[in-house]
Amino acid sequence: MDPDLAATAMQAQAAIPGWGWAVAGGVLGAIVGSFLATLIVRWPAGEGVGGRSRCDGCGAAIPAAALVPLLSFVALRGRCRSCAAPIDWRHPMIEAAAAAIGAVALLLAPGAAGLAGALFGWILLALALLDLEHLWLPDRLTATLAGAGLATGIAGLAPALGERLWGGVAGYAALALIGAGYARLRGRVGLGQGDPKLLGAIGLWLGWRALPLLLLGAAAIGLAAVAASALSGRRVALSDRLPLGTLMAVAAWALWAATAAGVILL
Repeated sequence: MDPDLAATAMQAQAAIPGWGWAVAGGVLGAIVGSFLATLIVRWPAGEGVGGRSRCDGCGAAIPAAALVPLLSFVALRGRCRSCAAPIDWRHPMIEAAAAAIGAVALLLAPGAAGLAGALFGWILLALALLDLEHLWLPDRLTATLAGAGLATGIAGLAPALGERLWGGVAGYAALALIGAGYARLRGRVGLGQGDPKLLGAIGLWLGWRALPLLLLGAAAIGLAAVAASALSGRRVALSDRLPLGTLMAVAAWALWAATAAGVILL
């Protein structure tokens, strides 16, 4: 990039206060969240996400004025204007989560790095929820995450491209070997095929140094979830399946945020 152009970009970035970046990230995140909610609700049902937005209950087309993320849900009191059926709660929840990801990412890292971190979080959000609800990590979405991580590395964002490439290889290989070893030892599948791909894609974002801490964080979140479930009175069996992809996605973005905030140095 031309030095003068880079200096101008840095001056413009510095002129925007932190809260301004957070608001912009929140608004952008809410818009992205509206699309993610549609994808998460429709994709597992075999429906496309293209075309006009419509009610999940009656199929009526939703006018543009009723598509404002979060605000429309509040204005309509959570019900379809045409049939009065309750709007799927996942729509506002996902929009709010995506808005929070965008706001936090751009507050911690104003500019290109924050936008990249927000993109990382938004794709992870979709993967986490799909794995939580359906134990499904779509290859197309995982490949999108991997490609975006590689692209941001090529663009020069930290960590360095070499560390990202090693992270991608090491992440995939580690879980693939564990899964193959478990299947050989126990005679049954214990790890989904999407999990190694997801860890490889995350490695292309965070680099190989982050992988041990990432897996430790995912394990800690899983243990906390099991403990909370047991304390609530739900019976927990050894045969219960945990969505490893969800755990890794949550730990991965938390690790990115902690790194951006300077709490963790990798």
